[in-house]
This record gives sequence, structure tokens and C-alpha cells, in this order.
Amino acid sequence: MSIFEAVMIISFGVAWPTSLIKSWKSRTAKGKSLPFMLIIVLGYLSGIVNKIVYSRDIIIIFYVINLLMVLADVVLYFRNRKIDIAADLLQKHQ
Repeated sequence: MSIFEAVMIISFGVAWPTSLIKSWKSRTAKGKSLPFMLIIVLGYLSGIVNKIVYSRDIIIIFYVINLLMVLADVVLYFRNRKIDIAADLLQKHQ
């Protein structure tokens, strides 16, 4: 296990709850990038595969936690996008 990898993955993990809270409260997908989040998902999946294949250690738990938080943000993106579309339709009909 590399202490630098641990610091990196934990640091990224601290940022995701803030993003989730913002997504939940704002109820809009504006300002979010689905391609960006999917690239992050790919990165975490690659990290998990690397841990399974080459160096099994406790850090894999943080990769999984971070992946789950990003996936939750992706789900909120689609919820919020639906809300945005409904709001746009309502505004056009007024």
C-alpha cells in the first residue's frame, strides 16, 4: 500500500459528499457534466480492477466508496435532469 495513493483516494472521497449534497438540494442538473462523472467512474473502476489483479489491500474499500458516491451523483443527475425538463415545459406553457 502506498501512503500517497491512500491520501489521494481519501482526499477525492472527501469532496464527493459535497457534490452529492449540492445535487440533492439544487434539484437541477445545470452545472453538472455527465461525461465528466462517467470518466471518474471509469477511473475508479480501473483502480478497483488494478487492486484486485495486482495489489490487494485495504485501499480498495476507498475506491469502492468513492465509486458508489459518484454513481449516486449520476443517479441524481438523471433525477435533476428530469426536473429541469419538467420545469422547462411548464415555463413554455405559461
